[in-house]
Amino acid sequence: QVQLVESGGGLVQTGGSLRLSCAASGRTFSRHAMGWFRQSPGKEREFVAGIKSDITNYGDSAKGRFAVIRDNAKNTVYLEMNSLKPEDTAVDYCGIVVKYTGLDHAPSLDDDYDFWGQGTQVTVSS
Repeated sequence: QVQLVESGGGLVQTGGSLRLSCAASGRTFSRHAMGWFRQSPGKEREFVAGIKSDITNYGDSAKGRFAVIRDNAKNTVYLEMNSLKPEDTAVDYCGIVVKYTGLDHAPSLDDDYDFWGQGTQVTVSS
């Protein structure tokens, strides 16, 4: 089983930046896809960004503003969030895909992920 520990959420003004971290333990994760999702009250969970090996992909809301980075030595993935907007206010979750999916990139469907972090609150003030 993989344990995921998130950190880095907080309150930031519009236009500011945050760097979220997700540290994995329990197994080597360099071969596994990692993804970031977010959820606001009353909304569906939304794919933000993912990485598998060196392949990254982003949801529409993240393109041009966010970057997902993997540090295999630390068994950690990061989400760098820039140019933040009030609509980015959400609980952000990291997930890991352990099972076989046949994909060479991180999937954008939340039910493809097997383990999740606890979530970290991002609040962007207007």
